[in-house]
Amino acid sequence: MSKSIFSRNKFLVVLLFIIIASGIGYALKDKQETGKDKYKTKTVSRGDIIQAISANGTLNPVVIVNVGTQVSGTVQKLHADFNDHVNNGQILAELDPSLFQAQIAQDQANLLNAESSLKYARIKEQRTQLLTQKNFISAADLDSAKQVRESAQAQVAVAKAQLERNRTNLRYTIIRSPISGVVVARNVDLGQTVAASFQTPTLFQIAQDLSQMQIDTSIAEADVGAVHIGQSVRFTVDSFPDVNFAGTVKQVRLNPTIQQNVVTYNVIVAVNNAEGRLMPGMTAHVFITVAKQENVLRAPNAALRYKPKDEDEPKRSKKESGSTVYQLSPEGKALPVAVKTGITDNTYTEITGGEIKADDKLIIRELSSDKKKDGGFKMRAF
Repeated sequence: MSKSIFSRNKFLVVLLFIIIASGIGYALKDKQETGKDKYKTKTVSRGDIIQAISANGTLNPVVIVNVGTQVSGTVQKLHADFNDHVNNGQILAELDPSLFQAQIAQDQANLLNAESSLKYARIKEQRTQLLTQKNFISAADLDSAKQVRESAQAQVAVAKAQLERNRTNLRYTIIRSPISGVVVARNVDLGQTVAASFQTPTLFQIAQDLSQMQIDTSIAEADVGAVHIGQSVRFTVDSFPDVNFAGTVKQVRLNPTIQQNVVTYNVIVAVNNAEGRLMPGMTAHVFITVAKQENVLRAPNAALRYKPKDEDEPKRSKKESGSTVYQLSPEGKALPVAVKTGITDNTYTEITGGEIKADDKLIIRELSSDKKKDGGFKMRAF
């Protein structure tokens, strides 16, 4: 009996010892892991940094001409359609010439009438001059005859001008291409009536050369100072999201655009479209390269933004200035390190000075720890 009780007590003592030892070991392990996993870190590396300005723009032809009409009329014939290649002087459309032909016929009749009146006025002037020389009529009658002849001459000139004007309008009923290029848009249909009374209607849009295009983009005033003619540009379009196209800055226009107190400037980017994949009107996502550094020491931007909590923030010297990053010590603590920075590509920042080197681990954020909230000791269930 006593032997059985002794064995049972011995078993309880051993079991209690195992439980206590397991709890102490788990607590120590939990404490070590809490310090180890408190921070999320990233490594300092070497590589290239390209600083760029991003913006959106629209692809447009370098030269685009709006072809209109100077006279009103009904479209009688169409000789060009979308995407047609046309040459300078080629006929694009014809308006109904009937009214202008009738007007020309009337002008020709008016001219004949004016010429007849002039002929009669000249004969009458000659007769009056002979009668005046013989003193049959007064000099005033001669002056009156000269005035009638001069008025008849003026009427002939007016009739000729009116005839030439309507002949010109008749020529305007034939719409010709002013340049060689591609028809981008056709804004008129057969049988449609166009009116040129107050403004010239646009019938066609012709792009001179789609192998050379440009991007019209707006750059904020804070960034436009870093943009210069000749800078390299890369851009993408939604139709080819995996293709990087190239261009160069062609012009920085001085005329600002102000919308809701935001000032932007129009920057023109020249684009070579020899392959013909880019089309007018496409939205271009532009990246203008303003600075580039190769094989430099770089730190993640998240490390430059990280600041420890007030209760955990180590004391720093008043002499420390500039940007500060926090390096993870072997003991798992955040150590502040002052650094000097250069250009950035919004992911990494160039490190130009400071006591950090490649492969150093920098803290980018703190991790939440449930173990810390639950306390340092937890009994593990069997």
